[in-house]
Amino acid sequence: MNKHQRVKAVLLGTAVSAGAMFSSVALADKDIDKVLAASQSKTVAAQKSQQRINKMAEESGDLLQKYKLVSKDIEGLKVYNAQLSKQIEKQQQKIQELNDSINNITVLQRQIPPLAVRMLDALEQFVELDMPTQLDMRLEEIDKVRDNMDRADFSIAEKFRQVLELYAIEGESGRKLETYTDTLNIGGQDREVDVLAIGRIALVYQTKDTKLTGAWNKENGAWEELDAGTYRNAIRQAIKIANKRASIDVLQLPIIAPEAAQ
Repeated sequence: MNKHQRVKAVLLGTAVSAGAMFSSVALADKDIDKVLAASQSKTVAAQKSQQRINKMAEESGDLLQKYKLVSKDIEGLKVYNAQLSKQIEKQQQKIQELNDSINNITVLQRQIPPLAVRMLDALEQFVELDMPTQLDMRLEEIDKVRDNMDRADFSIAEKFRQVLELYAIEGESGRKLETYTDTLNIGGQDREVDVLAIGRIALVYQTKDTKLTGAWNKENGAWEELDAGTYRNAIRQAIKIANKRASIDVLQLPIIAPEAAQ
């Protein structure tokens, strides 16, 4: 082999070596691209994972805050429920008391009507035995209340109230000084008179012309004529006081002294 051929062989070998080297570099570049691509993919995946982690952490924080709020609400509800339980217990006790009261009222409702009737009978007997102060009017009021005992439009409470009101009126009349006009049979003749009631102590009358004066005798149960000269002016003055036409004064009136008990 001559010199020229050797140079060609060297150049050919060099070219082959360069080609091989360029081929290796190209392969290496492809591997690097793959590595970079894989690295970039991992980076993107890591970023997405971090985003998911951040989102989960944020959601966890929100859930924790909500949990704390719900826990506070639960504690508040526990306190409220405890208070309600006490209130319900007291209300149940009150309901039981009301039921007991209703049962007692039912018993009383059965007992009040006969009691009211007995009270009216006793009051009527008392009025008939009492001095005849407006006797007809008092008996008429008792009859009215007695008739109301059978009325369905009056409650038991209203019926009993009316009976008690009659008793109150009778009790008040025993402490009053009152006068009214009436017609009495005096000496076989009906005369219009002024009647003066001094509580249940005395009951007297005087004719309109003031000529005749009399008093109710409890022992005899009848009217008796009095000495006009002794009581005429006193009774006339007492009638004026009862009618509020004169001021209160000390008067001499025919009052029967109570007898000592035997």
